[in-house]
Amino acid sequence: MNKVAQHKKAMIEALEQSLGVVTTACRVAGIGRTTHYKWLREDPEYHEAVEDISGVALDFAESQLHRQIKDGNTAATIFYLKTKGKGRGYVERIENVHEGSVPVNIKEVKTYADNQTDKEADTGD
Repeated sequence: MNKVAQHKKAMIEALEQSLGVVTTACRVAGIGRTTHYKWLREDPEYHEAVEDISGVALDFAESQLHRQIKDGNTAATIFYLKTKGKGRGYVERIENVHEGSVPVNIKEVKTYADNQTDKEADTGD
């Protein structure tokens, strides 16, 4: 195995240990970030190995989220429902009212009666 192949192997192992954190892995493997990104662009096998590690890191994060949900963490439960439960209606929506083709913010709409009340209050009538 040549020196470049050894460095790539060391970098893949370091990425596995750091769960895909490039800066940390580069320090451990003794290579520069630019070298890593060059390999990523030019070597399809290296690119695939790095992508696999990204999947493992995501799996780890999801397992931690599920652990927090199991432990009763309300914020984790809400986050999960907002991201994975969209198909069941767990989404936050901003609703806009449209008059003609111009969106209108409901909080800024005043009626004629509101304006009359304001004028009467100003004049004391």
